Amino acid sequence: MPQYQTWEEFSRAAEKLYLADPMKARVVLKYRHSDGSLCIKVTDDLVCLVYRTDQAQDVKKIEKFHSQLMRLMVAKESRNVAMETD
Repeated sequence: MPQYQTWEEFSRAAEKLYLADPMKARVVLKYRHSDGSLCIKVTDDLVCLVYRTDQAQDVKKIEKFHSQLMRLMVAKESRNVAMETD
């Protein structure tokens, strides 16, 4: 399970993973209050990408990236493509 050290590398890899097969990709956000860290994990059961941070500026980046992925997941174009492949 590769853990990325930079946000740019992680976001590019996660976006590629999602776009490769949107029907299998999952995103998990986990916050640990005890150490104040936020972890985002993107997986398709074959590849698992992880990024952890405790910096407030990275939390904003994660929030923005997560909302972009959610928009892609509910976009009409991706639903049509998914329905055509079934």
